[in-house]
Amino acid sequence: MDHADNLKRGEKGAWVSIFAYIILSMAKLMVAFIGSSAALRADGLNNLTDVVASIAVLIGLKISRKPPDEDHHYGHYRAETIASLFAAFIMTMVGFQVIIDTFSKIMTQEMTDPDLMTAWTALGGAIIMYFVYRYNKSLAASVGSSSLYAAAQDNRSDALVSIGAFIGIIGAQFGLFWLDPLAGLIVGIVICKTAWDIFVDSTHTLTDGFDKKQISRITGSIAKVKGVKQVVDVKGRIHGNQEFIDVTILVNPELNVRESHAITEQIESLLRKKYNITYAQIHIEPYE
Repeated sequence: MDHADNLKRGEKGAWVSIFAYIILSMAKLMVAFIGSSAALRADGLNNLTDVVASIAVLIGLKISRKPPDEDHHYGHYRAETIASLFAAFIMTMVGFQVIIDTFSKIMTQEMTDPDLMTAWTALGGAIIMYFVYRYNKSLAASVGSSSLYAAAQDNRSDALVSIGAFIGIIGAQFGLFWLDPLAGLIVGIVICKTAWDIFVDSTHTLTDGFDKKQISRITGSIAKVKGVKQVVDVKGRIHGNQEFIDVTILVNPELNVRESHAITEQIESLLRKKYNITYAQIHIEPYE
């Protein structure tokens, strides 16, 4: 199965997240309005932003499946990353709004006594999101999708946010009315933190950032290939969930073209089997 087929399989995870978030956000916002819970309202708004994030992941996966063309010689894999960056901005705006609204209620001492129904709604949402997280995490590992893996981590954080809302509402049942809006404030902070993590990861990828430890491991492996006298340079960049590697090595200057090419094939096979890297440009220079 090629990379495009894997990306198509990954779209199932995005659809599962979208449907789960739509249902949960509608249920939480409705119950929060009826049961007067700031924490559950913030949790519902969080799920609403996640609908946008999941749609962005879905669009990114669809665009990434497009083959290379005259304007995109390396394919469209970075569409996933751009979609994640867009989702991060949306999540940040909603997160700040939740923080401002909740902080205002705390400062004006606008405390409410949330209905117990809101607590069970939050707990039910946490359980649902935990199973969505397990499904997407397994699917992401199967298809090798970094954006779907990030979505799975977001699913897990949403389950934890709902647990926090549940605790805040239960606390309010025992007279700790400030605990409910405080839980809402924490939810807003978690939304912003998740958005920041996505933003940092996306910008690192778009600016051709690459894991230094991975470069070191790849360099060490290539140096052990028979015929490689010295590894001069190894560079890497990320396109979607694909790693592109540029390598410069020194070989015996007495080798002919066929023998030198055989060494590059060994390196390509090594990178593909050990690191799942299918895109490598290998430059050969004479060893003096």
